[in-house]
Amino acid sequence: MDAPGPHTLLTVYLGDHLAGASAGRARLARAARAHAGTGTGRVLADLHTEVVADRRELLRWVRVLGVRRRRHLELAARAVEALVALKPNGRFVRRSPLRAVVELEGLLLGVEGKAAGWRSLRELADAGGPAASRLDPVALDVLIERAQRQTATLERLRRAAVRDVFGG
Repeated sequence: MDAPGPHTLLTVYLGDHLAGASAGRARLARAARAHAGTGTGRVLADLHTEVVADRRELLRWVRVLGVRRRRHLELAARAVEALVALKPNGRFVRRSPLRAVVELEGLLLGVEGKAAGWRSLRELADAGGPAASRLDPVALDVLIERAQRQTATLERLRRAAVRDVFGG
């Protein structure tokens, strides 16, 4: 069997990122609702708006690059995210205080993964290969900077949640 070509690999790569973006969007919406009426909730709601826009941008890049969407992966990722949300973290009736730390860590990892994906596309734009002419380096730089800002925001929230939950 022949090794898959670059376009096939890009299809798999962007499909995985799109699946992660779908799950992350749902996770962030759930976290924003859980913290509604608080400063954290407002920040998470604003981040959710940005993450929805980021996912739209990823979909745009998928179209621009002529990559086939793998919707079954997006649905599977959202289903797994929903199952993970059921984990009680030591409580069965009420939300565990630990949930905030775990959610923020998961969101942080997701945004860092998204940033890596944007950087990979940026690398393709610079590499001069077949995809380079279809990628906009300036637009990708904006997405990279936004992901870095989102990472810093989530890290600040995560650290505050750690202090609230574990003391300190």
